[in-house]
Order: sequence, then C-alpha cells, then structure tokens
Amino acid sequence: MLTLQLDEVRRLTGPNLLWDKPGAIIDVLFEGIAHSQVLDCLQTWVDKLLTEFAWQQESYTYRMHEHGLNFAISAPFDALYSACDLLELAWDCCVCELQQQPMLAWQPRLQGIRAELLDEKKPHLLALIQQAAKQQVTCLVDDDELSLGMGATAQTWPINALPNIEHIEWSQYQDIPSALITGTNGKSTSVRLAAKIAKAAGICAGVTSTDFIRVGDDVLDYGDYSGPGGARMLLRDTRCQLAFLEVARGGILRRGLPVTRVNAALITNVASDHLGQYGINTVAELAQTKFVVAKALGDRSILVLNADDEMVISQAQHIKTPICWFSRDENNGLIQQQIDLGAPAVFVRCDEIVFHDKGKFESICSIDSAPMTLNGSAWHNIQNALGVVGLAKALDLPHFAIVQGLQEFGSDSQDNPGRGNIYHIKGRHVIVDFAHNEHGMRAVINMAVQLKAKRYIAMFSHAGDRSNEDMQNLTKAVSELNASLYIPAELEKYLRGRAPNEIPALSQHFLLNLGISAEHIKLANSPLLGAKQALAAAEEGDVILLFVLDQRQEIHQWLLSQSQEE
Repeated sequence: MLTLQLDEVRRLTGPNLLWDKPGAIIDVLFEGIAHSQVLDCLQTWVDKLLTEFAWQQESYTYRMHEHGLNFAISAPFDALYSACDLLELAWDCCVCELQQQPMLAWQPRLQGIRAELLDEKKPHLLALIQQAAKQQVTCLVDDDELSLGMGATAQTWPINALPNIEHIEWSQYQDIPSALITGTNGKSTSVRLAAKIAKAAGICAGVTSTDFIRVGDDVLDYGDYSGPGGARMLLRDTRCQLAFLEVARGGILRRGLPVTRVNAALITNVASDHLGQYGINTVAELAQTKFVVAKALGDRSILVLNADDEMVISQAQHIKTPICWFSRDENNGLIQQQIDLGAPAVFVRCDEIVFHDKGKFESICSIDSAPMTLNGSAWHNIQNALGVVGLAKALDLPHFAIVQGLQEFGSDSQDNPGRGNIYHIKGRHVIVDFAHNEHGMRAVINMAVQLKAKRYIAMFSHAGDRSNEDMQNLTKAVSELNASLYIPAELEKYLRGRAPNEIPALSQHFLLNLGISAEHIKLANSPLLGAKQALAAAEEGDVILLFVLDQRQEIHQWLLSQSQEE
C-alpha cells in the first residue's frame, strides 16, 4: 500500500547534518514505493518551482533513510519562510503525481508565495549579514533582533531598526571564547562543571543547557535552552566572557548549529535516544548528528572525544580537526597513540586524572578529591570530569582553576541539580537523577549498586513519545537494580498522545514479564507521589533511586524537608 506523509517543514539557519547553508528542509515518510522514485519526482518539482520562482541560483541536497528522506533547498536568509512554503508546494505536487491524482493548481499557490516573499524580504538585513561575514564579525539573527559581536562588545538592534552599514565600526565587535558541548548523556553536567572551572579562574562564564540559561551566578531563565535561541540570548549578554553552549540533537536537526565558529567542542558519548525522529533511526546516524559540532571548529580548534565510546571512535575517523581523546583507561589504544604522537589526551593513572600534551604529563587531581565522582563510584562522572578537563585545556584555562573547579563541584542540587543528587534521610540514601535513556539510567544504576545497601527501591517514568519497545528496554534496565520495590509513576505533563495511566500500566506489564512479582510493584499518579511512596516503604540502610523527569523542584524541596526532620 502506497503511503506518502509530510512529517515537517522547517528553516535551517546554521550548519547542519545535510550541509552548511541556510534554507529550508522537508522531512517526508513513505511506504510502498522506491526511494529513487520519490526522490526523482521531488527533484523534478523542486527544479521546476525554483525556475518559476526565479531562484535558479539556489541549490538543493538530500539524505535518504530507512523510512523516507530529508530534502533541503538553500535560500537567502531573509526568505526562509518562503523557502519552506516553496518546498511544501513541491512535495504536494509530487504526491499528486505519485498517487496519479489530478494535479493541484500550483500556479496560484506559487503566486501567493511570491506575494509573501515581498513582505518577508529585507534587503538591508541581508546586506548587513553579508557584510558581517566579510568582516568576520559574528552576526546573530532571529525574527525580532540582529546582533553583532559577542559578550562585552555585543550590540543588538530590532530587525525593523537596523543600523546604516556605512556607519558601522566593524573593528569594535569581537568574539568571546566559546565551546559546544553535545552527546547523549553528560552534557548538562559538563557545561556546569566547565563554568565552575571558569569561575575559579575569575571568568564570568555563560551556560546554555536543557535546564536553564545562566551568566555567572545569574539564571536568566529556566527551561530548555539547548538550541540556537538560548545561544543567541547568552552571547548577546554583555557580562558573558566565556560561553559553554549545550547543543542537543533536536536543536542540531531542527535549525542547525547556533554559531559557525567556536574554539573547542566536546562530545561526551553517543547512545540510543530519541531514535525515529527527523529521520535518525540508528545510533550510527545519531553519531553523525552529534559530530555536526565539528563544522564550527577551525584548524587550531580542538575536538574533545570519548575514547571509551565505540560510536564516537567510529565517527571520528571522518574528522580532520585536531582531537583530544579522554578515557578512564590509560592503556586505551587511542590514549597511547596520542601519547606517542605528542598529542593531547586525558586519562586516569593510579586513581589520578592526568593530562598529556607534547610529551608532558600533568597531574590534575585524584579521583577521590573530585566530589562529583562519589569516591570513584560514579563512573559516568569520572568520564564527564575527564572530558571537561580536555575542554578546559583546549580553552587554555589555568591549571589551578581546573583543580579548584573539580574539587569544589559537587554532585548535589546546588552545583548539579537533577544529576546524581544524594540526600541522606533517616539512615536512607536517596539518589535523584534526570536520566531518561537506557545508557544514562544504566550509569546511575551502576553508581547506586556500588553504595552499600540493605535493599533498593526504584521510582521511574517514561515520556509518552517513546515507543513501547523503548519503554520495555528502559524498564528492563531499571529491573537490573534487583529492587525490592518498583514504582512506575505517571507523567501527566508528558503523555504526548498516550492515555492517562497507560504508561505506568505498561511498565508494570513489562516488570511482570521479567519475573518480578506484583507485590514488588506499586504504581504512582505522579513522580512526587512516587517519591513519597518510595520513602514510606524504605527502611534504614536502604538506597532509593528516583528517576525524576518532572516535579524535580517539588521533590527536592520535599526531600530537604524530610532530611531536616532528623
């Protein structure tokens, strides 16, 4: 049966998975037809419409995947919405042709796009963007504002009140040092630790993350700011002297990178997460997406990579940028290769973090003196620490600041909220973590089982946009804790098309199929209620593991109140 589905059309504003040009991209899904037939038809219509639209100078590219294809066209930066409409029209015409239906009246729609283009075009804006590129000045643009420079030199204007190009003193606008941080897990921890190190060096660092956007100690706003919008807000803040930009998979695929030039980048790891979205269906394709950050690196920039991650290693073979590898194992082949070449590497030697470059070995600090590692039991945080050391060295941050940052950065709700936070309540250890994919959850479980416990209790949830298979795999990962009680909790805020209480019931079903008896399973209507049920069931000497995807602040406050009652 032939099915042809338009998944999404959107603007591309920065370097992305397909190429580095601004434009529009369409995601289409289909069954019952060859990829080549769909592609040939879509290319024909795109060629025809670009010619009719007098955009013959624009180009296009595409990427095929298991269930369909992504197709992008280039366009002037002041015409991206029109480009989206043009691409959608091409697809609609393509569908009519492939389904052998009467052709739609495309000429009137094309005329309407021409009229929209006249309203959208801003010649002065486009000229300013082009001149900034010639002057090698960072120019950040959104629907409402344009800015030149970063940090202290940044200047911002409304789109409808742009300066005269002839009056601009281009030399006054400078960049600040910046780094991109991506990976499946550890991104937020890494940007927070990096900012702590910068603070120890007396630098006012800015952070964008999936939790908040912050300059120094001032949180500008809470929410997911791991996309280009958060980066623009941060880089326009005149207080910011160094920027650590968390870059999530979604932001890269939706819009592209937030900036075109950075001094360094860190890829923490690559594991299965959010597969099936935007045509990314395999972990290998996800790795390609993460490595888009390398497009913002120059010849002298450093890409910091995890030598313990097979997907990272595989994808790095396509990279020409200088690399700093990190590993928990000094005998890792890539670490030894770096040492032989005199290239940068970070590793653990005799329970100490060591940095190597140009034949010199520099002891940073012991694992035990870095609180985030929980005396070495939090293996994932050892890797996060190693990666950030490599990033800090790439940014020439001083040795004393790296040491101080590592020794002062704790695994608590103040330094790293929602990531491996531990509360001590009436002889019970409570671990709160935001982990929501298999790789991250296993890392936290590994940390939990290294704590001496009489019994374990686990509360967890799943977002509704995960497949049943994903939920089954995540539930299986939690079951490896061998807990005395499992509490699947409802996430009312993240049902995403699921029926109320459907997901906890599914989790219960998966647990029963794994041989866990019904008396060891208790459902909860929310994460907060699940946390309360977990603590009520716990005894002295137990470890409670709370995977908290929602109500983190409420749970934090409640746990604090319980600990203060001791």
